[in-house]
Amino acid sequence: MDSRNAVVLSAKSKVVRAISLGLFAVVLVGCLASQGFAATGRFIAHNTPNYVATAANLGTEDPAKVIEVSFWLNPRNPGELDTLASQLYDPTSPKFRHFLTRNQIAAKFAPTPAQMKVVRQFLDANNLKVMRVGPMNFFVHVKGTVGDIENALHVQLNQYQVGAKVMRANDRDPYVDGSAAPLVRAISGLDSGEYSHPMATRQTPPTTTSSGKALAAMAAVAPTDSSFYSNNCFDGTETDVFSTNNDGEFPIGTFKGNHLNLQSLTSAGCGYTPPMIQAAYNLNGLYTEGYDGTGQTIGIIDWCGSLTIQDDANAFSAMFGLPQLTSSNFAITYIPTVSTCQAMDQTEINIDVEWAHAIAPGANINLIVPPSASFADVDEAEFSAVIYGLANVLSGSYGSIEAFDATSELLTENMINQIAAVAGVSANFSSGDDGDFSFFGIPPTVSAPADSPYATAVGGVTLALNSDNSIAWQTGWGNNETLLVEEAFVFDPPLTFGFIGGSGGGVSNCVTYDPVTFACLTGFAKPAYQKKLPGKYRQLPDVSWLADPYTGGVIAISIPFQIPSLTWQVWGGTSLACPMFSALWAIANQEAGAPLGLAAPYLYSLPAGAVTDIVPVSIPHNVTGSIQESATVKVPYSAAQMLGLPPDVTGKYVSALWDYAPLQSTALVISFGTDCSVQGPADFFGTLCDDPARLKTKVGWDNVTGVGTPNGQAFADAFHP
Repeated sequence: MDSRNAVVLSAKSKVVRAISLGLFAVVLVGCLASQGFAATGRFIAHNTPNYVATAANLGTEDPAKVIEVSFWLNPRNPGELDTLASQLYDPTSPKFRHFLTRNQIAAKFAPTPAQMKVVRQFLDANNLKVMRVGPMNFFVHVKGTVGDIENALHVQLNQYQVGAKVMRANDRDPYVDGSAAPLVRAISGLDSGEYSHPMATRQTPPTTTSSGKALAAMAAVAPTDSSFYSNNCFDGTETDVFSTNNDGEFPIGTFKGNHLNLQSLTSAGCGYTPPMIQAAYNLNGLYTEGYDGTGQTIGIIDWCGSLTIQDDANAFSAMFGLPQLTSSNFAITYIPTVSTCQAMDQTEINIDVEWAHAIAPGANINLIVPPSASFADVDEAEFSAVIYGLANVLSGSYGSIEAFDATSELLTENMINQIAAVAGVSANFSSGDDGDFSFFGIPPTVSAPADSPYATAVGGVTLALNSDNSIAWQTGWGNNETLLVEEAFVFDPPLTFGFIGGSGGGVSNCVTYDPVTFACLTGFAKPAYQKKLPGKYRQLPDVSWLADPYTGGVIAISIPFQIPSLTWQVWGGTSLACPMFSALWAIANQEAGAPLGLAAPYLYSLPAGAVTDIVPVSIPHNVTGSIQESATVKVPYSAAQMLGLPPDVTGKYVSALWDYAPLQSTALVISFGTDCSVQGPADFFGTLCDDPARLKTKVGWDNVTGVGTPNGQAFADAFHP
């Protein structure tokens, strides 16, 4: 570390620990002045990503490179904003659900034009060009060279190796000089952090058999009617025998148990369609009552944009008897301008639009499109959607890892969601598809912005249906995988891969961190609506819905360079659960006859029957097996051993075979209800399933499924006046 870095970091830590010492204040001013800092300025605290403390520094960013950043201003009267946000969701308060209009928000809480003028003067003085000023002066978006930004904010922008990614980030907290300093709350875009979509698909089937026969035909099958996909994901039991090279050689594997009905050469396998889900979750009764989302608008936030989404969604609608999307019920709003990265095959957009429409076919949909996945672009788009009233329910199928994000970014997300809640808008976000994220070799943490107390976090479940589309069972989404045979090679012992995906959840724990070591200290405080949950901090998720890709939802999507371009796929992830819940919340608003605002506070006090509590599940015939190693040696494997689970794990779960037995090609075991990791090839692939701290379903609220899944008609009827 060079001397300038040492002085700045030393000053920051001393400000936190010894600000009351008058003598130190004199020393600090002297140090800052010696480094070219204005004594009237201040650091924008905790505006540095956590990984900067430990990630390998790959060198400085090109000083001539032009980047864009956003300066977020402090709202006026923040204490009053906190108090009001609480009163609006307190049924005993006279202000209960008296949400603010746009003009009232501006009058009470928005930064003033005079304050924005001061910030713009700072930007002009430092050669940073203003691109746009956000609504109500809450942010200003600028661009400039890396060199100018470094000089203006007294930082250095470096490239860091963060896992498999190379990330740009500032090496210390920025320092704003002069009278603009107390007005700036956060600077977004110094680092190259961005959101990702937690959408999940099934394992890719093998491309060839052991004999070399191509399986490409599997992807070319096109449905002709809505019965193309089966509602039976677990279609009985089977016994399979595989020998090495298919010629009777040892080892010989014999496996038996539940069969997972997925795509094969002769069948599309299971995939849930709108009629199946509408029946399963008692939505048809709502439609009969006249509640389908009419008069409500669901705002779906997805970056870049799709060139084919309206055509794809209308093909989906035609297949399943849904209304067509036209200019009267569907809009695309680009913020700030039409995106330059629009493309075909934007899977997330298809999932969001098609399944929001499937659940609330009468609601309007506004697809809100920022130009990129960067924190700055997406946050600005969400804020603009709230302030301009583009929707009364927002669906955000995206997130980032809380422990990797700067505190300033997390607080900005929370402020946007708080203003949405005050305006009567529910901001709903996916809780993530990677469990507690320990799979990535980091301590357990949660997904942002779902971690915000002013957001509704949507987790995921595995769903099994009966032949009449009633629910056979549900469990918290969490898959582990074991490879038994691959192209006639029998693994001895079976090859366990451990955790491959599951509902995000757990405790917010890294909103504040040590200013020197960057170690996580605290999370968002537990909101009042979670007062009955243990601990001091916000817990995720609040609610859940369909997310397991092995029991996923069907989408229609156009694939470039394919003839015909329209194809049908099955997807899952909390990216599927979030738009489904957002659509049902739109119906609840319709039935209430008035805006309900943020969904989360209502979920913990619903009447019996409005939600289905998700509890641990086990069904008969979990997969067992044996490996015949020689004529005299046969090794048995219990259901737990097939997955590599420790022998003392007694929790309930389901396992099933996914195979290509007719081709003697490949077979796997997939588990359900295991949102944790078994021991894998690298000995440790995240929080283990014998760890008491693992994510797990239980009676009542749990950190995999929240309060449970909504029981459509009873859920919305709970909000009838």
